[in-house]
Amino acid sequence: MSDLASQAPQEESGNPDLVMHAIVLVVVCIVGLIGNTVGTDNTLPQGLFGLVLLYAICIVGLILTKVVPFKLPSVAWISLVGILVTMPYTPGSEWILSKVAHVNFLTLATPCLAYAGIAIAKREIEIAKASGWKIILIAVLVMTGTYVGSAFIADLFL
Repeated sequence: MSDLASQAPQEESGNPDLVMHAIVLVVVCIVGLIGNTVGTDNTLPQGLFGLVLLYAICIVGLILTKVVPFKLPSVAWISLVGILVTMPYTPGSEWILSKVAHVNFLTLATPCLAYAGIAIAKREIEIAKASGWKIILIAVLVMTGTYVGSAFIADLFL
């Protein structure tokens, strides 16, 4: 993926351009649609229409990131657009909410989290090589402690 990112068209600011973001969002929507259709009782058209609305919200937020003179991260603009179009007093918000309700957000998060878990940068690999076997031991102990601690807390309160 780092090769693809290095070949992506860049603007003066060093950020990938809007077309690249739009293409990546289409891929994410396709994966999300497959997961939403397989993992829920929603039909393909229901999930597709909800994802098209979410895609439009993301694109509007990305456009705002590029054109507004003061800089905010794109996630802030996308969130702001999503909040504004779904506020109770916004015309059409109930319709948007009814269509987006057919999208299971857990099925959208799963592929993103899986990619984030396996996407290791070159620098992180170099750090792991320099640390050697000790980092593996520490990682195993941390993960085991987190799991056991979570299970203990869950057992106490559930």
